[in-house]
Amino acid sequence: MPITVPSSSPSLQQASSAPEPEHIPADLQSNPAGQPLSSLLPAGEPAVLALANGQLFYGESIGAHGCAVGEAVFNTAMTGYQEILSDPSYAGQLITLTYPHIGNVGMNPQDDEAERVQAAALIVKSPPKRASNWRAREDLPTYLKRRGICAMAGIDTRKLTRILRSEGAQAACLLTGALAADREQAGVLALKRAREFSGMAGLDLAKEVSTREVYTWPEGVWSLKPSEQRTESGLVSSEHLPSSPRPALRVLALDFGVKRNILRMFVDRGCEVRVLPAQTGVEAILALEPDGVFLSNGPGDPEPCNYAIETARALMAHAMPLFGICLGHQIMGLASGAKTLKMKFGHHGANHPVKDLKSGAVMITSQNHGFAIDPENLPASLRVTHISLFDGSIQGIERIDCPAFAFQGHPEASPGPHDVSPLFDRFVELMRQNRAQG
Repeated sequence: MPITVPSSSPSLQQASSAPEPEHIPADLQSNPAGQPLSSLLPAGEPAVLALANGQLFYGESIGAHGCAVGEAVFNTAMTGYQEILSDPSYAGQLITLTYPHIGNVGMNPQDDEAERVQAAALIVKSPPKRASNWRAREDLPTYLKRRGICAMAGIDTRKLTRILRSEGAQAACLLTGALAADREQAGVLALKRAREFSGMAGLDLAKEVSTREVYTWPEGVWSLKPSEQRTESGLVSSEHLPSSPRPALRVLALDFGVKRNILRMFVDRGCEVRVLPAQTGVEAILALEPDGVFLSNGPGDPEPCNYAIETARALMAHAMPLFGICLGHQIMGLASGAKTLKMKFGHHGANHPVKDLKSGAVMITSQNHGFAIDPENLPASLRVTHISLFDGSIQGIERIDCPAFAFQGHPEASPGPHDVSPLFDRFVELMRQNRAQG
C-alpha cells in the first residue's frame, strides 16, 4: 500500500542510438518445456543501498552494474513509473517507488519524458517476471541496463519510505553487480560514498540537463482515439490533426529540464514551441519575438541559477507574458524578490491536494520538487494563488504588476491527474490579450 503522509508545517518540509529490442525479450518468452518461470530468469546480481544515517539495505540488482550516489527520495504514485524515471527533475536522485509492483506494463518509446534518463537510480520492491502490455517494447530491467541506470529490487520499500519520511531525504549510495559482491565491504564502501555526498542544496543541475541547441517541438498530446493517421505505436499526436485556424502563438521554453508532455500541451493549444538552452539571455529571447516565455521544470536548487533568475526578472520588466512550472515557479519567485527553502522530504506523487485560493476549488495534482518558495519572505508584488492541503506550502503565485504566474506542481501530469491543466489555457489567453494590446 503506498504511503502518502503530510508534514505538519511548511517550515518542517524544508535518444538512444541502440537498436530497439524485440516486442518480447528472448529471456521473457514462453517456455515450451513447461519449466517454472523463475528458471527462465537470470540469477540475480547483488545490490547494496546505504543511507547517510548508517542504514543498509541488501537486495538484487535489476539494472546496470555500477555505483549511483545522490539524494534518496520517495514517490507515492501508483502508475507512470516510466514517466517518473525519465523526468529530468529527478537528476541526482535515487527514486524509491512506494507502490510495490513496478514494471508490469513494460517500457515504450512514447512514454519517455526526455531523451535521456537523468535519475541517479531506481529502487523498487517487486518487479514482475514478465511484462505484459500491447504497447511494451522492452521490459524494465532491459531498459535500465540499456540506459546505464543502476536499480535495486527486493527490499522493504515501506521501511525505506518511513525513514525518508521521518528523517528527511537522505544522501545515499547504491552499489550493484561486482561492486556489491562482497556484502561487508560493499556496505562499508556504500556508506562512505553516501556520506561524501554534499546534498542537493547549492547544486545547479538545470544547466546540466538542459538542451545545448535550440529546437522546435512539433508534437501534440498522444491520443488513442481512432484515426487514419495513427502511427505504428497505435497512437496519434495532434501534429497529425488539422491545424488551428488561428495564427500560432510563439512560445519560447527555457529548458531547465523540461518534460515533453508540457511541450505537447502547448502544441495542442495552437502554439509554435521553440525550446532554448537554460542559459539563453534576455536579448536573444526578445530577438525571437515571442508571444510568451515558459520557465520549465527542472532539478536541483533554484538559488544558484542566477542566469535564469536574471533573465526572468528582465522579461517581467519588459511585461512579457511568463508562465513557470516547478523549478520555473521557484525561479519566478526568486526573480520577484522572494526566497526559497529546502523541504524535509519534498513532494513526489500523483495524489496531492491543492487549493485554489480564489475559487476555493480543490484539485488533485502531480508533484515532484524538493524546494519551495518561503512563505515568510514574500514581496508586495507577489500574490499566492494556490496552497498545498498537505502542508500549507505555496503551490501557485502571480505577479500583480505584470503578466506572469507560476505553479509548483505539474499541470501536464504525465503521470497523474489533469485537474490543473487549465493553467495552460490561462497562459494562452494571457498571450492573446498581450498580442491584442500591441
